[in-house]
Amino acid sequence: MGTRLKVLSVFKALHRTRMAVFKDDGRALTAARLKINEEFRQNKNETSEENIRKMIKMGSDVEVVLRESVIQAEHQGENRLLLRPRESLLLENVPYCDQPRKKKL
Repeated sequence: MGTRLKVLSVFKALHRTRMAVFKDDGRALTAARLKINEEFRQNKNETSEENIRKMIKMGSDVEVVLRESVIQAEHQGENRLLLRPRESLLLENVPYCDQPRKKKL
């Protein structure tokens, strides 16, 4: 894949992730959109292949962090937050067991 296509792919992935992560939060959606666009606009005249590769890697890493680590929270009073984790972040709660379970026949 050409460098231009890789850059466009990371740009689109960041915006798709932004839409999923900050769903129903207009301020966060707008702030993230502006920041993504600003960073790409700021570096659009970069010509060094090495620097472009580093920036592509950075953008991909940021997308992964957003997708896998960010949870929405909403203030529900002075000392209370309502967490809204996405389905992809929820893990099955399986208790740890030192001894493997025997299969039932």
